Amino acid sequence: MTQLFDTVRGIRAAVVRAAQHSTAARPVVGIVPTMGALHSGHAALLESARRSSDVLIASVFVNPLQFDDPTDYQLYPRQLEVDLQMLAEHDADFVFAPGLQEMYPGYPEGPLVRVSAGELGRRWEGASRPGHFDGVATVVTKLFTILSPPAPAECEAWFGQKDAEQLAVIRRLVTDLNLPVRIRSLPSVRDENGVALSSRNLRLSESDYDAARSLSRALFTLKARAETGGPLDLPGLRTQLQSSERIDLDYLVVVDPATLRETAQGVLKQPALALIAARVGPVRLIDTMDLRPAVPPTG
Repeated sequence: MTQLFDTVRGIRAAVVRAAQHSTAARPVVGIVPTMGALHSGHAALLESARRSSDVLIASVFVNPLQFDDPTDYQLYPRQLEVDLQMLAEHDADFVFAPGLQEMYPGYPEGPLVRVSAGELGRRWEGASRPGHFDGVATVVTKLFTILSPPAPAECEAWFGQKDAEQLAVIRRLVTDLNLPVRIRSLPSVRDENGVALSSRNLRLSESDYDAARSLSRALFTLKARAETGGPLDLPGLRTQLQSSERIDLDYLVVVDPATLRETAQGVLKQPALALIAARVGPVRLIDTMDLRPAVPPTG
């Protein structure tokens, strides 16, 4: 049975008990951090985490520190009862759904001490949304501190690759701060039209959704061009996207997966990552695609 906790004290005690009572010599506690409004992408994370974990925890918390727009924060979909049903269906042992004051006592004055994502957090999405990745780094550090089990138990945290910049920041966060957490990731989950699933998609009108399909089409075009050894022609794709009245393109770039620094825009020579961000109607959407260069013929 899935148990719901809304206090740090309660979930910590539950994690300790579960680790102590596990029959595994080194039990694995799996964590799936979310902001709720769960969809099939979250379901894929939960399924993989469940197979890999002795104890499965999902968190549901809309983190204000990573929103640069107060209106976006207020309008972010919240549907805890529906989310709890999905989490129970995927056999989560615990759900941690704290209130704002539980996570950040004294907010908005607190937290006074925050985690900086550094230079990595100031590129692309971080440049467009100053402080966003500092907010991500802060809440993820808190969640890992709260939910990580005592030794000899181990901890794994699961994230989707759609938020590729976020994933890069979190991987570096764990490395730089020596956090005892293994980061696991899964490819983006897309609908039948290729649009990456996102909780924000709930706010798209039918016309906005049709426009949003152009973002994923641009990424698949880049993938095909990279694999066939053709020029990527990013300027041409940007021009196409900017011609839509419903799309306000922020960036479409090809970057190094580890550093997020922009790479050459001609013919792809090394594996890379395509990043795109745009406002479609009232909603800011992001997406990503792994790019692989053409394999030279042998013999």
